[in-house]
Amino acid sequence: MENLVQLVRNAGVVGAGGAGFPTYKKIDGKAEIVIANGAECEPLLCKDQMLMQHYAGEVLAGMRHIMTHMGAEKGIVAIKAKNRAAIEALAAHLPEQISIFEMADVYPAGDEYEVVYHSTGRRIPAGGLPLEIGVVVQNIETLLNVRRAAMGMPVTHSIMTVHGHVKHPQTAWFPIGMSYGDVLEAAGGATINDFALIAGGAMMGTVVTDLSTPVTRLSGGFIVMPTDARLTVRKSQTEQAYKRFGKSACDQCSLCTEMCPRYLLGYPIQPHLVMRSLLTTGEMSETLTFWAQACCECNICTLWACPEDLDPRNVCVTTKRDLRKHDKWLPPDQLQNLTKDVHPLKEYRSVPTKRLTRRLGLGKFNADAPLRTDGVEAKSVSIPLQQHIGTPAIPVVQTGDVVQVGDVLAKADEASLSVPVHASISGTVQAVNTAILLGKN
Repeated sequence: MENLVQLVRNAGVVGAGGAGFPTYKKIDGKAEIVIANGAECEPLLCKDQMLMQHYAGEVLAGMRHIMTHMGAEKGIVAIKAKNRAAIEALAAHLPEQISIFEMADVYPAGDEYEVVYHSTGRRIPAGGLPLEIGVVVQNIETLLNVRRAAMGMPVTHSIMTVHGHVKHPQTAWFPIGMSYGDVLEAAGGATINDFALIAGGAMMGTVVTDLSTPVTRLSGGFIVMPTDARLTVRKSQTEQAYKRFGKSACDQCSLCTEMCPRYLLGYPIQPHLVMRSLLTTGEMSETLTFWAQACCECNICTLWACPEDLDPRNVCVTTKRDLRKHDKWLPPDQLQNLTKDVHPLKEYRSVPTKRLTRRLGLGKFNADAPLRTDGVEAKSVSIPLQQHIGTPAIPVVQTGDVVQVGDVLAKADEASLSVPVHASISGTVQAVNTAILLGKN
C-alpha cells in the first residue's frame, strides 16, 4: 500500500469532530495508543453513534491502519456506556489489540482532554498535544474516512444529524457543498415558521440564519430552533452586549470556575477571573486575562453554571482572541507550570446529559435521529476551498469543466499544511472563487 500519510492527504481527510486539522499531519509520527473518540456528548446529535452501529468494521479498520502506521500497540474506543447498540456492533468486529472504554453519560465527555484522562489515566500537557504523552485521538468519522482513503476513496460527503423542530429528524450522508436549506428540505423541512439553525450542537455550536451555508467536511449536524427560544437568543448576543452585562452584573461567585471541566482536571483556567478583567485595566487586567487561555469553550460556565445568565464562555473566547492579537499568548511551558492536581471533587461535578438537555429546552425532543439509508442527492453544491486548518486548496478546474464524483477540484498546496478538495456530485463547474460551484447536468 502507498504510504498512509500520502493516501490520507490525497483523499482530503481532516478531523471531522473539531476544527478540521489535516489528518495526514496528525498521523505522521509515532504513538503508543490510538483512541477513537466516540463519546459524542452534544445533546441530540448522534452521527458517531450511527457510524459505530452501521459502519463498525470500517471504523475499526481505519483505526488499525493508523495503529500500524504509527507503531501503536494499543487501541481504545471511548464510548458512552448507554450506547449499547453501538458497543455491540463494535464488539462483533473488535480485534485483540483494541478495547472498548465505557464512559458516563455526562457533558463534555467527548472533550479530547477528558477522553485521554479517563481512558488512559494520562493528562495532556497544558497547551500541548496528546502525542506528547504517546497518544493520538481521532474522531469516528475521521477513522471511517481514513479506511476509505486507504481504499483510494476521497472525502465527498459528510454525515450529519438534523434535529429539533424538523419533520423527520434523521442522520444522513450529505454531499459536501450542499446548502443547509437543501439539507433541511431533505429532512422534511422545519415544523415552525420563524426558526434558526444551531449548527454544531446546542452547547458549542453557533446560530446560523443563512440557509445557503454549505455542508463542509466539519459539519456534524444542526438543530432547528425558534428564533425567540432562550438558547437561540443567548447564543445570538453580541460581544458588546455580553461584555457589558458581565461588567455590570458578575458578582464573582466563581461557580463558572468551580464547574469548569478543564479547571477540575487541574488546568490553569478560571473564568471568574477573566470576568473580573472586564472591571479592571492595566497590568491587573492583563494578568487576569491569562486565565482564559486554557478554555476549551465547552460552554458549561455559561449554559449551566452561571446563576446570572452571563456569558463567561464568550468572554474567554474573545479574551483568547485578543491575547493572540497582541502577541501575549503564554507558551506551553508557562501554562504547564500553572497546572495543578486533578480536583478531588471532579467526579461529583460532572454534568448529566439528560439534565443538561432539559436545561437547554431540548427535553421535549425524542433523542432518536435514525440513519437514513437511501442516498441524499443535491442538484447543486458550493464547495469551499478552505475547509481545514492551514492553506486553502488551489483550484485545478475552470468554469465549464465537466467533472465526476470524486474528481479533484482543487489540489493541496504542497508547500503548506493543506489538503485537496473533491467533487461531491457529477456535473459542470459553474463558478470558481473561494468556493467551487457545481451544478448537475
